[in-house]
Amino acid sequence: MTLIKSISGIRGTIGGKVGDNLTPVDAVKFASAYGTFLKQNSNKEKLTVVIGRDARISGPMIHNLVQNTLVGLGINVIDLGLSTTPTVEIAVPLEKADGGIILTASHNPKQWNALKLLNAKGEFLNGEDGAKILEIAEAEAFDFSDVDSLGEVTENNAYMDIHIDEVLNLPLVDADAVAKRKFKVVVDGVNSSGGIIIPKLLEQMGVEVVELYCEPNGHFPHNPEPLKEHLGDICKLVLEEKADFGIVVDPDVDRLAFISNDGEMFGEEYTLVACADYVLSKTPGNTVSNMSSSRALRDITEKHGGKYQASAVGEVNVVTLMKETNAIIGGEGNGGIIYPESHYGRDSLVGVALFLTHLASLDMTVAELRASYPQYFMSKNKIELTPQIDVDAILKAMTEKYGNEDITTIDGVKIDFPTEWVHLRKSNTEPIIRIYTEAPTQQEADVLAERFVSEIKAIAGI
Repeated sequence: MTLIKSISGIRGTIGGKVGDNLTPVDAVKFASAYGTFLKQNSNKEKLTVVIGRDARISGPMIHNLVQNTLVGLGINVIDLGLSTTPTVEIAVPLEKADGGIILTASHNPKQWNALKLLNAKGEFLNGEDGAKILEIAEAEAFDFSDVDSLGEVTENNAYMDIHIDEVLNLPLVDADAVAKRKFKVVVDGVNSSGGIIIPKLLEQMGVEVVELYCEPNGHFPHNPEPLKEHLGDICKLVLEEKADFGIVVDPDVDRLAFISNDGEMFGEEYTLVACADYVLSKTPGNTVSNMSSSRALRDITEKHGGKYQASAVGEVNVVTLMKETNAIIGGEGNGGIIYPESHYGRDSLVGVALFLTHLASLDMTVAELRASYPQYFMSKNKIELTPQIDVDAILKAMTEKYGNEDITTIDGVKIDFPTEWVHLRKSNTEPIIRIYTEAPTQQEADVLAERFVSEIKAIAGI
């Protein structure tokens, strides 16, 4: 199963059979369904959709297919070309467009690509709208335009610069204070669009940049998910360059991880913690992250007098709860910063700018900053799924087994023990069960994870 349809969009591997993978036919089909959905929900004569892509090798092919499908539906396209997910999100409302499509499989390896779908606010579609699009795709209920009513394409290559300007204009971002500190930062752009936009932002904040894998050719030099086991090169280079810290982004620049000055991981869970600490110190309020994220955000929020709440996993779920609770900042523990003062989407540029401003106001290294936060350690594991594995039955069995503990079932099963927790859920983006644990030490987190992996395998008979 390498074509996955969910509220996160449609993603799959390139090549193979139609319906099993993200083939050209599937790309056209789902672009047609999205365009048809927009037309069905609008009385405007002419609709506009913003499109951008990351630097994946399959990007230009999928881009052309999707763009021309929309043109065939009579929809105008604003083509940002090589871009980032948050850049497209910002462009949609600025262009007064009716939607947006980002062509990226985010942190997945290079053989994957995807269509991420946005509404007119530049936010991800909710589950209800996503389900309608899947129904339209299934029924192939498309009605294309005649030759006199085709859409038109307008290219706009300015949006990376516009995005940077938007970030630098945020009230809590102080580029002058950052410039005075003369920071030196290593950037790993995983040979995608982050290799262009992050160094540009840093240079405009007066930071000396050392580039690593910043050529946007789509040949990812390591697994593009910004986890410790994939980031040996930048950890080494931060030490060699005597840099203040390192920055790692995923291919579409919505996940952000830092490397401390000592060459150790700052911890992508702590990206949001650090940015929230700074934002809440200036503008106290509530925060939201998902159920698979660290308790450290809760601790920091309560320290600043705010209230923390956890949503189901998935950016759209985090955003919904942020709006309901008027959260000042939120996001996901995978390094996704959502700052409503900018927009309701995960944005590494916003995270970088807030983090640098925070650091500029402190007389400490990045390693010392990390040590100042509540210490939690996570273990992130997964079990590959086969068609024979009944995930719902596994989760039900776990819920019954741990019925006396503090359990939440809004998204898989989250079991909160007094000093540690485990979250078991089926991924929205890959054919796997995710097993996340957190505890006061890495050893305790790993032991807890191993225990639950064994228990799940026993139930599944694998």
